Amino acid sequence: MINPSELSTVILCGGLGTRLREETEFKPKPMVEIGGRPILWHIMKHYRHYLIRNFVLCIGYKGDAIRDYFLNYPIYNSDFAIDFASGDVETLASSCEEDWRVVLADTGRETLTGSRIKQTLRYIDHDVFFATYGDGVADIDIDRLYAHHRASGRLATVTAVRPSSRFGELSIDNNLVTQFREKPQVAEGWINGGFFVFDRRAFDLVRPSDDVTLEEAVLERLAAEGQLSVYKHHGFWQSMDTFREMTLLNDMWDSGKAPWSIWQECRLTA
Repeated sequence: MINPSELSTVILCGGLGTRLREETEFKPKPMVEIGGRPILWHIMKHYRHYLIRNFVLCIGYKGDAIRDYFLNYPIYNSDFAIDFASGDVETLASSCEEDWRVVLADTGRETLTGSRIKQTLRYIDHDVFFATYGDGVADIDIDRLYAHHRASGRLATVTAVRPSSRFGELSIDNNLVTQFREKPQVAEGWINGGFFVFDRRAFDLVRPSDDVTLEEAVLERLAAEGQLSVYKHHGFWQSMDTFREMTLLNDMWDSGKAPWSIWQECRLTA
């Protein structure tokens, strides 16, 4: 069995974020900050806590902001001195020492989520990979999620959560998704929380020329075929779709009560 630390995590970072227009008019939603760091950083730190260091970012809308952030990450996270006479740059102190390997994959400004992931498969070394949205945080145990996926024998696993929100609803029977419906009235209390595990064969029917959503073209089909397992997460989960939700997450962080920050790391202070 492949150790989960060897796997890659694909993060969907290309959406328009129209319901958070106060922030996303100037930056992509994954770059909207919680506690002075992009929510994307929080997501990546969570996976790294479980020893996963390989990331593939599906960038699109305002993707240059994400490119700039990672190309200049040491500068953004260090004190440094510039000698204008010689042109030398000296790093004085660094607040974070990341060992991430990050692929920035331009998947198109308007491309839908299923096709974005399909495009990135060429950057994934193994048959199995993690995937998640770039706008939600949770205290989910990634090791248990992976173990559940392996035990299920299915092509994909989706994490089910219980928020008071409006996302893809999952019909569940004996730890197997029997139906996937995108954004209806929630009937059973469980919704799609992201944090997926996929076998690359789950995307075999998505053609390179297609432009399809992950939810309708992949998850609905897998559910109908009995190939979509579910991992029920009873802990913390919160998406950041609106200004109110952004404020909520920032308040949690500022109070020192951010359930998703399970990694051991000194936090950025104002």
